[in-house]
Amino acid sequence: MAPIIFYHNALSGPSRFVLLVFRSLRLDVEIRNIDLRSQQQLTPEFIKINPQHTVPTIDDNGFILWESNAIAQYLVETYAPESPLYPKDTKARALVNQRLQFYMGTLLQRIRAIIIGVIKEGEKNISDLKRSHLYEALGYTNGFLSESDWIAGNHVTLADLAIYVTVSTIVSFGADISEYKFLGAWLERCKTLPGFEENSEGVKTFTAVFKSFYDGKV
Repeated sequence: MAPIIFYHNALSGPSRFVLLVFRSLRLDVEIRNIDLRSQQQLTPEFIKINPQHTVPTIDDNGFILWESNAIAQYLVETYAPESPLYPKDTKARALVNQRLQFYMGTLLQRIRAIIIGVIKEGEKNISDLKRSHLYEALGYTNGFLSESDWIAGNHVTLADLAIYVTVSTIVSFGADISEYKFLGAWLERCKTLPGFEENSEGVKTFTAVFKSFYDGKV
C-alpha cells in the first residue's frame, strides 16, 4: 500500500500536531510541504484536493481528510486502534476529546488572536485583554496537569500532542510560564515525544517570523 500523503506546513501548529501523530504511530508517510507564504494552498491543484485550502490535509489512498483533530483520531482508529494515544474506554476517550476541544476552541484561538493581530493586522502592542485571555488558557492547562503527569491522564494521549505544539510555540514567542510549575514540568517530559525535534524546528522558524513583526512582551 502506498504511504499516506500528508500536506504539511511547519509554521502551522495543527499541522505539526498531525506530524507528531504520524511519528508516534510510526506510519509510512509522504510529506508534501505547502508553502503558505507563497499561497501554494490556493493553487487549483490543492483546492481540488481540499476546497477549504487548509493544512493539515491527508490523502490516504484516495480518502481525503482535513482538520487536525479529525485526522489524528482517524489515524489512530484506523492504524493503531489499541493505542493508548486515543483510549477505547469511553470515559478516558471522553476526557481526551474534551481536552482536544479545549485545544481547538480555547487555547489555539487565543494564541491565534495574538498572531493574527501582529502579523496580519500590524498591531504593535498586544492588548491586555488578549494577553489575559492567553494566560487564563495557560492556567487551565496547568490545572489539568495538577491532577496527572499528562494532559488527560497518566500516559501520553492525542491531547498532549495537540496542546504541546501550541504551548511550545507560545513559550518560544516569549510567554512567561514560571508561575505554572506543572506546565513547566510537563514541557520537560514532552522532550521524549517522537517528533520532538521536528516540532522544535517548526517552532523556531515560526518564532523568527513572529519576532520579525513583534519583539515585545507576550
